[in-house]
Amino acid sequence: MVLFVVGFINAQHRSKNDVELTPLIGFATSNYYGEERLNNSSLSSVNFGADFDFFFNDRWSLRSGLLFQTMGSEVTPYYTEKLNYVTIPVNANWHFGSTRKWNLNFGPNFGFLNSAKGNGSDIKNRANSTQLGLAYGIGCKIEVNEKISVLIDYQGMTGLSEVPKKSYYTIKNMYGAFNVGGVFKL
Repeated sequence: MVLFVVGFINAQHRSKNDVELTPLIGFATSNYYGEERLNNSSLSSVNFGADFDFFFNDRWSLRSGLLFQTMGSEVTPYYTEKLNYVTIPVNANWHFGSTRKWNLNFGPNFGFLNSAKGNGSDIKNRANSTQLGLAYGIGCKIEVNEKISVLIDYQGMTGLSEVPKKSYYTIKNMYGAFNVGGVFKL
């Protein structure tokens, strides 16, 4: 128990050119938002993927990766839209606290539509094939040893581009996920 507490307090310090790889999985919710009041509710899903951090110094890194995310909404009680994206975040990641175990990240998120279903029917031809969003998050690493940590974080994304190709009003994605991952110093 004492070793766990000491490891938690003395989190890993990173320096220039260090790289971390973080496979992760999480519970996500998404919904649409727009200029009109939509009669919809959030959609729950599982997301997974891998992030990497390239460190510029002990406080700043570039966070990117490849994530598989389901977005969409329960548009009415009888109709659900699920849009599956492969997303690539390109975020500045600020590591803070005396041991740098906490981080805040923010930046653009680029999404590429894999599939789109409305109540199980293919609606991909009606949805934009790409998505631009503003990603943001906060997380904490718990050190296991010098090379391995556990990451617990929240990541959000506010869509800046339209979901449908054509619409009479604005429809964009909102997304949030609580994740857990293994951090490996390469």
